[in-house]
Amino acid sequence: MTERFDHKRIEAFWQEAWEKDRAFSSSPSNDREKYYVLEMFPYPSGKIHMGHVRNYSIGDVVARFLMMKGKNVLHPMGWDSFGLPAENAAIQNNIHPSKWTYENIANMKRQLKGLGLCYDWDREVATCAPEYYKWNQWIFLRLYEKGLAYKKLSLVNWCPGCSTVLANEQVIEGACWRCSSEVDAKELNQWFFKITEYAEELLQCTYKMPGWPERVLTMQRNWIGKSIGAEIEFKVKGAPESIRVFTTRPDTIYGVTFLSIAPSHPVVDKIASREKISEIKAFSDKLKNKTKRDIDLLEKQGIFIGASCVNPLTGEDVPVYASNFVLMEYGTGAVMAVPGHDQRDFEFAKAYNLPIKVVINPSDSALNPETLDKAYVDNGVMSPLTPFAGMSNIEAIDEILKILEQKGLGKKTINYKLRDWGISRQRYWGCPIPIVYCEKCGVVPVDLKDLPVILPEDVSFTGKGLSPLANAGAFVNTICPKCGSEAKRETDTMDTFVDSSWYFLRYCSPKELTLPFDKADASYWMPVDQYVGGIEHAVLHLLYSRFFTKAMRDLGLIGFDEPFKNLLTQGMVCKETLKCPEHGFLFPEEVKAGKCVKCNKAVSSGPVEKMSKSKKNIVDPDRIISEYGADTTRLFSLFAAPPEKDLDWNEEGVEGCYRFLGRVWRLVLDNIEFIRDVQKYDPQKDGSLRVPTPLYPTDPTKHDPHKDDSFQRKAEIMDIHTLTHRTIEKVTHDIEERFHFNTAISAIMEQVNALYLFIGSMPVEKLETNGLAKKVLRESIESLILILSPFAPHISEELWKRVGSLTPLYMTRWPDASELALLKEEFTLIVQVNGKLRSKVIVPVGATEADVRPIVLNDAKTKEWINGKSIRKFVYVPEKLVNIVAG
Repeated sequence: MTERFDHKRIEAFWQEAWEKDRAFSSSPSNDREKYYVLEMFPYPSGKIHMGHVRNYSIGDVVARFLMMKGKNVLHPMGWDSFGLPAENAAIQNNIHPSKWTYENIANMKRQLKGLGLCYDWDREVATCAPEYYKWNQWIFLRLYEKGLAYKKLSLVNWCPGCSTVLANEQVIEGACWRCSSEVDAKELNQWFFKITEYAEELLQCTYKMPGWPERVLTMQRNWIGKSIGAEIEFKVKGAPESIRVFTTRPDTIYGVTFLSIAPSHPVVDKIASREKISEIKAFSDKLKNKTKRDIDLLEKQGIFIGASCVNPLTGEDVPVYASNFVLMEYGTGAVMAVPGHDQRDFEFAKAYNLPIKVVINPSDSALNPETLDKAYVDNGVMSPLTPFAGMSNIEAIDEILKILEQKGLGKKTINYKLRDWGISRQRYWGCPIPIVYCEKCGVVPVDLKDLPVILPEDVSFTGKGLSPLANAGAFVNTICPKCGSEAKRETDTMDTFVDSSWYFLRYCSPKELTLPFDKADASYWMPVDQYVGGIEHAVLHLLYSRFFTKAMRDLGLIGFDEPFKNLLTQGMVCKETLKCPEHGFLFPEEVKAGKCVKCNKAVSSGPVEKMSKSKKNIVDPDRIISEYGADTTRLFSLFAAPPEKDLDWNEEGVEGCYRFLGRVWRLVLDNIEFIRDVQKYDPQKDGSLRVPTPLYPTDPTKHDPHKDDSFQRKAEIMDIHTLTHRTIEKVTHDIEERFHFNTAISAIMEQVNALYLFIGSMPVEKLETNGLAKKVLRESIESLILILSPFAPHISEELWKRVGSLTPLYMTRWPDASELALLKEEFTLIVQVNGKLRSKVIVPVGATEADVRPIVLNDAKTKEWINGKSIRKFVYVPEKLVNIVAG
């Protein structure tokens, strides 16, 4: 009997061997082309999930494949280990964030090693380690020196109950997640990075990044939000103030009938009528905790503030409304409203009975504002209400701008939605900001030689007040680096996005002591050739990483512009949900015979959704790996869907992948005795496998395949030889060019099926004596092991060793597809009679039905099955089969 496939023993053995041999360590080399493969590093939450498995399996296939292709591959891993969850755990479970984090790192590292991922663990980094965050502080100080880091007042989420600042995710429906107090907006001094300095370059580079998905590039362009238009001054009637607006449609200025401004706009206090002030303030307070997304969903509302402006070109009075859809943080905080040509303004004007003017008409008609049912937003010609009647509105823009500039009331300008990056966090578990405050010297940066500013361990966590660091006297009280007087340290910590904005550079030289990374190492390894991660990071993480790269280039640390050459955003792992009408979402073990075990009510199957704890549809990777093995877990995550699509979890699919690996195991072990002592097929030594086109039907007596099967047998051997190289070609292409791992695995499965059929069709005694068959079988089996290895490395290494190789797979060259083998001249045509297999014949590639028909009908075995019957149908599927319907 074939030895049992013991995945636990095999996987443990090879993982230990790889670690002992430091199999995947990497260093710069002049002999091989480099390739940097990187998956977004995880937050150490305690356990990996199936999304991690999929993400890291994708990167691992690429890394292993390229190693075998002869590339010098860098494939590192680390931990994005600062952040709010650790601090919450400290408050809730009375455990220090450091202890919680490092325990989680140890567990997750064990899990990742259990997947057999080919990481260079010598390069491991943890962003919460002083030897890492020292360089966060170093970079901060260099940016501060260049004017790219600064401090200003900014709004934060403030919980009056806890007397603390809350992150956005800690605000649930406007209330504190911990004490349920209503959250207010409060102004605090915050540190910012001046990412807007690079807005234009960040935008323009998105048009030079062919290796990124267009969807991600579009999201980044929209986030940067460049708009070319005009800034126009609307003077307040009867007051010295003006309201400045930005518009991309200066051609519509003649149609302005009111202004919309943010309720928090500073001009409100100066120009609003006294009786309106309190009403506007209450209106503004209701909007304080609303995000832009929330505001976009609100019904459009406003309050007339009791003041008007003057249209700079018409001289008409324009009433001013404080509106809930205008934000102070966007543009100038004021919008010139043109209801005839903007749908939002149209709806507002209808609601508040404000006038609508049409100043642009379609080229073939004139619009009546009284009968408009929606705003006209397309291009057209200027209406008679303007001095440019009949001119196209596009041409009129330049003329209007000239008039505004002559009057000193407007100018052409460029605006961006992108805002500077606020990095201050009033939390403990983060990188300390290396700034001190001195009564004599003011804001003073810490000396570079005094880095790192160490995050103290002896800090109490109450969840109340500002940063816990503010109560750590030994940390706060320090000496001014300039004058030596008593000073106070900054107690805010950095946004964790700072940690992840340059970690890929630290991987290049993680032990470097004098700089964040060695410039020569970064020049060798960077940019990252293939980055893999979730679409949820399409904007902030990737945009901040791009900003950091450009800023560090300008600091002279690197010599390239973009960090990631190619980007793959993998889909989510999804699973069906189960829901009880009384108890909500249920785990599978809480359901028995379709009913809730708690209340015995019928359970409904919900939609397939992203795996999450809240939906109770998660699958524990440890259970799957224990039951089926790491190779099976990897294989299913790669086979079930293309990497950029969502993957629907299916336990039957996992079992199917496990059975397939068992078939591979048996295929190799059952045939080792036949192939162990033979060389692979070599066309130079063994001659061509090509067989001449059959001489029958013109002279069938010269060859009868049923009396002498050598001709047929050689053709079948050639089919296996050709299929082997076609599979190598397809798998290579699907990994290298398309990342279509699912179709690559499917091709490998087809090869396994074909080998079983080939071996099953040849009696043992024939296989033992047919040297050519054994050589081709060895070639096919060895190639199978090689091309399977990036997907299922443990079983592949074991089988590779069993067939007699002394070189580990990761050091073995990827097989090349033989062009000669792919130039197939003949093929085996299946012959069916009434849908059942009755014979096989050899025919030339490209044969038409007219060519094939006489060959099939003169075949002796086919004749036996149609003898005395009339042929009703002759169906030919080119290069596959013929089906004869006879009766």
